[in-house]
Amino acid sequence: MRTSIVNRASAAIAAATAAALVLAGCSTDGSKPTGDGKIVLEIATFGDWGYGPYIEQWEAKHPNVTVEYATAGGGDDQREKLLNFVGQDSGLACVEALEVDWLGEFKKFSDRFVDLSDPELEDRWFDWKSGAATTEDGKVIGYGTDIGPQAVAYRADLFKAAGLPSDREAVAAYLGGDNATWERFYEVGAEFTAKSDSAWFESVQGAYTGMVNQVEYAYENKDGTRKNLAGSEVEKIFRTVLKHGTEQKQSAGLTQWSSDWNASFKRNDTFAVVMAPSWMSGTIKGNAGDDFVGWDIANVFPGGGGNWGGSYLSVPAQCKHPEEAKDLAAYLTSAEVALDAAVKNGGGSPSQVEAMNSPKLLPLTSPFFNNAPTGQIWADRAAAVKVVPFKGPNYKKVHDVIVAGLNRVDVDKSQSVDQSWAQVLSELESLN
Repeated sequence: MRTSIVNRASAAIAAATAAALVLAGCSTDGSKPTGDGKIVLEIATFGDWGYGPYIEQWEAKHPNVTVEYATAGGGDDQREKLLNFVGQDSGLACVEALEVDWLGEFKKFSDRFVDLSDPELEDRWFDWKSGAATTEDGKVIGYGTDIGPQAVAYRADLFKAAGLPSDREAVAAYLGGDNATWERFYEVGAEFTAKSDSAWFESVQGAYTGMVNQVEYAYENKDGTRKNLAGSEVEKIFRTVLKHGTEQKQSAGLTQWSSDWNASFKRNDTFAVVMAPSWMSGTIKGNAGDDFVGWDIANVFPGGGGNWGGSYLSVPAQCKHPEEAKDLAAYLTSAEVALDAAVKNGGGSPSQVEAMNSPKLLPLTSPFFNNAPTGQIWADRAAAVKVVPFKGPNYKKVHDVIVAGLNRVDVDKSQSVDQSWAQVLSELESLN
């Protein structure tokens, strides 16, 4: 367990150079004077979240403020930057992005963030979304951007070739419909692989993440302390995924987000199924290419509902213009902006209740996914989420250790299931 983020940040800032501040994507305190009395606010997200047009709209209503938008780096880079600078008086933008899997690491240091509580915004988000960014004493450290309700994205052409139902409604029913289970999912996987040269799903990491996100207290107790995972539900999931994925060869043996994984979407015969949160649809399309034909989405998910991913906008306490930054963050996470972005992108999963249930969003379809009614699918999948996993200060670190253990068996083929799980427990025991 990390002993002190603030202490770590102190050491980091002492050694930081000007280059490190450039990497952080901001100047000093996330805001700077222009010499003409105007304010320059900085906002930093991991990747481009498409905020450019909406920042311009906000600037038009705030002529005394100019916003600079930094989009460099990925989620891990963003987390590391925050760990290094959150305990300092400078080094971060006035609006910083947070990701749900490691948000809990920073809730313990909520005094380093501006309290974003606002009675007028209390009902803006799904309760479980806003609750994840709320401390025990009621302080809100982040405004929700999106969520990741999961469905099953699948290759209809591969299903048909294997003699399985291929129409999305029939696929949903074949997997169990409202009563879909993981047992049935793997049963269908065995049926598919017996009739096809393709794998059933793309990675054990994807299958594992889908399953573990349905466990309320997977890695930590309610107080944030780590659980002993020996003999736990997590171990059962670990072994189940590897039994079906590796031993029964249902997995394509790929590492998620690797170059091989990205390239596999362009091939016709790699795998048939992806556990797909709403944002994954963009990843699939981007990797496969606009002209790829065969993908569809079934309005179903094993075990019921499940959510994977979702982000927030926060305002670090070091920001010298917190009210302006808070207002900017509130606007960028408004139902108006979320809905407009979702419609322009052909779908998505806003975390704002009004946007998710808007008549403008529900009719949306995706031409890439065989004109699947993605607006309705993601709304239904969001409504199906019943269990929201607790993700405290240790969640991200523990999850990374377990994913590495999965990949040692399924991707590297360097260990047996028992050997890899033993190493997982050993690494977790020494995890600081």
